[in-house]
Amino acid sequence: MRRLEVIDGSNPHTVGIALRAALSREGPAILPRERAKLGETALGEAAPDAIGGDVPDEVALPVALVVETSGSSGAPKRVALSADALLASAAGSESALGGPGQWLLALPTHYVAGIQVLVRSIAAGTTPVVASAGRFTAHGFVDAAAELEHPVRYTSIVPVQLARLVEAAERAPEIRSAVARFDALLVGGQALSPALAERARALGFRVVRTYGSSETAGGCVYDGLPIGRTVVRERGGELQISGPSLAEGYLDPELTAERFLVDEGVRWYRTGDAGSVTETGDAVHVQVSGRLDNVIISGGVKVALDRVERLVQAVPGFEQAVVVARDSEEWGQVPVVVTDARVPVGALWRLRDAVAEGAGRAAAPDEIVELERLPRLASGKPDRVGLTRTLTASAGPGSDGDGVTEPGP
Repeated sequence: MRRLEVIDGSNPHTVGIALRAALSREGPAILPRERAKLGETALGEAAPDAIGGDVPDEVALPVALVVETSGSSGAPKRVALSADALLASAAGSESALGGPGQWLLALPTHYVAGIQVLVRSIAAGTTPVVASAGRFTAHGFVDAAAELEHPVRYTSIVPVQLARLVEAAERAPEIRSAVARFDALLVGGQALSPALAERARALGFRVVRTYGSSETAGGCVYDGLPIGRTVVRERGGELQISGPSLAEGYLDPELTAERFLVDEGVRWYRTGDAGSVTETGDAVHVQVSGRLDNVIISGGVKVALDRVERLVQAVPGFEQAVVVARDSEEWGQVPVVVTDARVPVGALWRLRDAVAEGAGRAAAPDEIVELERLPRLASGKPDRVGLTRTLTASAGPGSDGDGVTEPGP
């Protein structure tokens, strides 16, 4: 067994030192946690868990890192990753991108995407530059980028961060040139709308869509192509992943048995994502269509909310909108669009027509809810659980006559 330490994930420098020791097995395994969840526990001690249960003081010997998932759409889980898995992921990323480079860290280091920036930097022998803490801004990103010294530069961001860079770059040539200087902008954590990707590429941004999770040590599919020794297959409509970057499992043995399986001697991770895998010559292309469990029944018809969200985000002005479910006495459940952008008159009807054409009338959104700011997790992902609770708790929202409402306090 190996000692496990809970550390403050808000300090990338401290996390980097502890991570390097964990990867080399000179130090204990680590669990970086955002400061708000550390509570009164002294760092480095077994601690009552802020999200339920206790943090064990030991883990299996191969484990170097434990990552708590964001819980954006369900109960958080603790993923146990070995040094071999983390370094295999970094090697696959380096190969797919064409070689080592210097990284700009713009994501929290208590999530796997932020941790992987540190792992890739350790593997490449380069020093990452850390973007300023607090709310992400294009100017802060560009200021940090000015500190990069390596001729090859990379970063990893989520779609909302890309949207802010695109919006700023469309107004300011200096921001456009600074961001275009990056050899790759890895964009993951959630689906990237085609409209936003097209705007970014029109500015000269080298956007790479990534797919993966904490259970795969981060992104393992770039622009639809598995990287490194990753293998993806489809079974019963579900994507399953194998390869050296797979996690050891979870700290919960029952959950490990549920999500990981062995088939003819090969270990696979059941992603819970719907999708397809196609082969063209020597290339394998992976298409992700959404979560298998993000489906509602509306008027007796199954509606995949991820598909509705993609269709909504294809409508100009709704690139960052989120679609969640709301209970309906008439239909059972209905899709609701939530946005922090200004909603023009007649927008709901345009969205209904676009969604109905692509996914059928039952999938057409029932309402647009306009918030001052979308609630997001520290990772930048929309807080879907929080949004659903907000809509549920809203008492008697008032309508402006176009299906656009503002939830009560």
